[in-house]
Amino acid sequence: MPGHHSARSRRTTERKGDVRERAILNTCEALLAHKGYDAMTVGDIAQGAGITRGALYFYFGSKQEVVTALVARTVEHLWERSRATAQTDEPRQAIAAAMQRTIELWSEHGPVLRTAIDLSLTVPEIGELWKHTADLFIAAITAVLERAGIQAGAAPDQASAMARALCWMIERTFYHASQESREKLQEASATCEHIWLTSAGLIT
Repeated sequence: MPGHHSARSRRTTERKGDVRERAILNTCEALLAHKGYDAMTVGDIAQGAGITRGALYFYFGSKQEVVTALVARTVEHLWERSRATAQTDEPRQAIAAAMQRTIELWSEHGPVLRTAIDLSLTVPEIGELWKHTADLFIAAITAVLERAGIQAGAAPDQASAMARALCWMIERTFYHASQESREKLQEASATCEHIWLTSAGLIT
């Protein structure tokens, strides 16, 4: 089976450095959840990854660089899911699927996403990653709105401007809800989905 063979090949040829880098990023994500960015240290990350501080510095020059790499890894998942939303034909299904994926991502990676938002104004690399992520989501939301019959364009009542407002509303709503509970994420999703459907003219 080609798929099985290629997966086995990847496993057998994976470099030791790749394994260590993944361990560093996984540890960083766990520490963001338990200690937060400010309290977390390079020593904490190295210890959790089972390496020395010196070994960690072979891969990353600072705590900020580790977090930037972790944000980059996480937003790749966001990009994949935004593309899937844009390609779903029926607007109601696209909106429901997008909100379900958003719940999943914030449940799995909430601390990373909140850290990305917090650092986006002060760390240029993270700011660029987050801006690019927002732009992709805005494009996906715009496509859904246009398929629902909203006129293309950047005027306040047109798809692009509405998509931008919806994107930032979803970000802030999930940012706050993710600090509380899964139930709050569900409530946030229901609220955002209702507003998106209303904006698309799919409910009144």
